[in-house]
Amino acid sequence: MVVARGRVVAASAQAVEGGVRIGMRSSGVQAICPDAAVHEQDAAREQEALCGVALALLQYTPEVALAGERDVLLDVSASLRAFGGRLALARLVRASVDTLGFTLRLGMAPTAQGAWLLAHAAQRRRRVVRMERLAQWLDALPCLLLPALLPYEEWLAGIGCRSFGQLRRLPRAGLQRRTDAGVLDALDRAYGQAPELFEWVQAPPAFRARLELPDRIEHAEAALFAARRLLQQLSGWLVAHQFAVTRFLLQLEHERGRQAVAPTPLEIALAAPAWREDHLTRLLKERLARIVLTAPLIGLRLEALQVETMKPPTDSLFPDPGATPEEFHRLLELLGARLGDHSVLTPALRADHRPEVCNAWVPAAGPRTRRTDAAPEFAERPFWLLEQPIELIVREHRPVFRSPLKLVKGPERIECGWWDGGLIVRDYFIYQEDSATCYWLYRERREEEVRWFLQGFFA
Repeated sequence: MVVARGRVVAASAQAVEGGVRIGMRSSGVQAICPDAAVHEQDAAREQEALCGVALALLQYTPEVALAGERDVLLDVSASLRAFGGRLALARLVRASVDTLGFTLRLGMAPTAQGAWLLAHAAQRRRRVVRMERLAQWLDALPCLLLPALLPYEEWLAGIGCRSFGQLRRLPRAGLQRRTDAGVLDALDRAYGQAPELFEWVQAPPAFRARLELPDRIEHAEAALFAARRLLQQLSGWLVAHQFAVTRFLLQLEHERGRQAVAPTPLEIALAAPAWREDHLTRLLKERLARIVLTAPLIGLRLEALQVETMKPPTDSLFPDPGATPEEFHRLLELLGARLGDHSVLTPALRADHRPEVCNAWVPAAGPRTRRTDAAPEFAERPFWLLEQPIELIVREHRPVFRSPLKLVKGPERIECGWWDGGLIVRDYFIYQEDSATCYWLYRERREEEVRWFLQGFFA
């Protein structure tokens, strides 16, 4: 139950069953329902929550506006086909608001004012597509639903005007003299006879969101329900900017004050950019399942660390059967979240000329390492590199491996690594034996004695 200036402004269904009514004094509530939880209204937190809802709904349309203290308007005229029609879109919007922890009363109409009136009406019909049907439904609604008419309630009751249809049959000149200009303007906007102008919500340039938990949480897995609220906002922010996230951070906040505990950071790197809330939730669920909290949680903070421009899916005219590249990346991310980042590896190149350094294994779910220009384009490299080079014997100044070898190509001189203590001074050659097998050998030049090593096999 929420009170403002000593009077009830919102009550739960259980409180209403106990006799609590809107407008009742808080002292009277304590008399008839002593166990009711009373919360003082916080306008700043309510506005912050409303802005969070608007940010999350940006994933369905870029045109979202705030109306009043607790209303959000969406222009979905260009989004109906993209989300499968009005009914499917309504279900998605309702599911997103439910995930955020709020109760939704949804109305849909060709005009924003008409949709607002349908949402606040007591009847069940709240979705109208055609303007003709909208006029019929609005005519039957009580005219006092319009906030601009509340100061004239006694006058309207005196002349027997109760519905919008009766209100529209009154002379406009007389109605304008007895009310204000805002009444006719709101009425015309509801019926599509006047333009509607809005200030659309703009997503911030960077995403950082915090959520204070209503109670302490002892287990990390229980924080997933609250974290989904932040992921919904992140998804709306990404779609609004046409971004996809590759790395984000969830801070698990603990106690403050004298018994303060440092927040537990939970950083998640994705194998492929993503923006869908359901996929981010699956990754976060796997990571939270592996965490043991050192102290109870009192809050969550989510931050997008690295994003890139969202790329549209590229489907082939004749797609191959089996998993798509996107599904393969999702599998790598889930395996990395479940087994650990360093348990699922993928090969990558590093910008280094040393063969044992330029070929590396990196976490598959981390940022992908792109091919560099560390090696010249004409350099030939074997497919199989030995983990430890094999020292060869030398006969008549020629290296021998199983049998005397014949020089095919070389030398290729590599001298680098002085900056990290791994200096190499080598001349690389391609040798071939009698069976036509090719080997990659190098001659060590750091010592006076000439030493030859086998480092790789060509396919």
